[in-house]
Amino acid sequence: MKFTNDDIKILNEKGITVEKVESQLENFRKGFPYIKLVRAATQGNGIKILTPGELNTYIKKYDAETSLVKQKFIPASGAATRMFKALFEFEAAFRMSGYDPAILSNEAYRHVKEFFENISNFAFYPALKELLAKSGNQISKLIENKEYNEILDALLGETGMNYRNLPKALILFHLYPDGPRTAVEEHLAEGAEYAKNSNGIVSIHLTVSPEHINALKELVKKVKVKFEQKHNVKYDVTYSVQKTSTDTIAVDKDNNAFRDNAGNLVFRPAGHGALIENLSDLDADIVFIKNIDNITPDSLRPDTVLYKKALAGVLLDYREKIFRYINLIEKRQVSPSILKEIGDFFDKDLCIHLPDKKMNDAQLLEFYKEKLNRPLRVCGMVKNSGEPGGGPFWAENPDGSVSLQIVETTQIDMKNMFQRTTLESSTHFNPVDIICTFKDYRNNKFDLHNLVDPSAGFITKKSKDGVPLKAQELPGLWNGSMSGWNTIFYEVPASTFSPVKTINDLIRPEHQP
Repeated sequence: MKFTNDDIKILNEKGITVEKVESQLENFRKGFPYIKLVRAATQGNGIKILTPGELNTYIKKYDAETSLVKQKFIPASGAATRMFKALFEFEAAFRMSGYDPAILSNEAYRHVKEFFENISNFAFYPALKELLAKSGNQISKLIENKEYNEILDALLGETGMNYRNLPKALILFHLYPDGPRTAVEEHLAEGAEYAKNSNGIVSIHLTVSPEHINALKELVKKVKVKFEQKHNVKYDVTYSVQKTSTDTIAVDKDNNAFRDNAGNLVFRPAGHGALIENLSDLDADIVFIKNIDNITPDSLRPDTVLYKKALAGVLLDYREKIFRYINLIEKRQVSPSILKEIGDFFDKDLCIHLPDKKMNDAQLLEFYKEKLNRPLRVCGMVKNSGEPGGGPFWAENPDGSVSLQIVETTQIDMKNMFQRTTLESSTHFNPVDIICTFKDYRNNKFDLHNLVDPSAGFITKKSKDGVPLKAQELPGLWNGSMSGWNTIFYEVPASTFSPVKTINDLIRPEHQP
């Protein structure tokens, strides 16, 4: 396409090259290929199980490694919009009905009915009650009189608690005797239990939206002393926003660059896959990755802490073996027995199967070294229970090898019977419970950009000013963006996974301290 001077100015401001835009336009025209699933990863076939003895051994191993720099990485830019979707829809319908309370009996609003019936069990209830009292309203009377609009306006409205516009990080999740905690406060508490460094500092990095960064900083500044005293730690909390250089161009139905009413090119944030940039900026030996909405209260945290430490111990054990094998290959000290040992390690531990082609010993060692010298991640997997999330699979790589991958449904050709059946045979899903290291055997950081599978992006339908458009998302952070990493899957108990996808998730037992 031809770029105007104004187009070039916009590209320069965002830090995006013309070549990158042209590549994105080509992706729209050609589409993205589907991943080739070989089989689902299951217990004993790609997903390992920790015995009680191994659990203790790996926890001890992790606790003994006091010199390593640890950091917790939390994607926290997600808005709470989906969380309150049912309330938004009811709010609009209630208004359109002339505030007729009879519509709450409609099956479509059963979740809203459950919300109002349990409203006193939410962590934000005391603050909501106090806010309404200031305007002369009693929340119990409002519910009795079925004046739901007043309650929703106080909770969601800009002149109220403004939950309509807040990120999940700032939503009150859990209520304790000493007061409620937001999601980000719970992550501060959790981080102190497994991510404390030898100097007593808990390093936490939050990726946030630009419009919310100041509010998050203010909250953390306000509460961190309390958590430092409670857990006998110090916090080093850092922040970053999704880089504008990762935005992708939007197109119209004919795959031509979309322009707004002023004639300017339209770009959109490219999804959480863009956060590989933020992750690569970190400088730590071990990084714990966990979503902002997957957090438990104090009383239910022991399992999470145990398994975080154990999987970190697994990571260290694998890293030691990998570094040993790389050093032996570099020093040309690989005997036939060591060559077999490395082969067994690939097959049984790393779960990487070689391409279907003959290789002599020299070629084999070159292949081994190249595959070993990559970032490493250990991923917790939870048994399927109807929760959304990517799944663990064996998949074929571009070089013909087969390895473990986290795969999203959008990457699978659902018209292909084998691929569909393979998806349906999956027994586990990815709760975004990842512990990783991306420093090599010489303690240099890997260039994470080189290990992204660019073909793992996908196209979505959006709109701007009422006009339909198509947008492009970069390969997801834990699937396509990490597809070139070495990956280990371990089963973790369901008690370590407590996501908050809808508002009523907060009244589940696992979110009641």
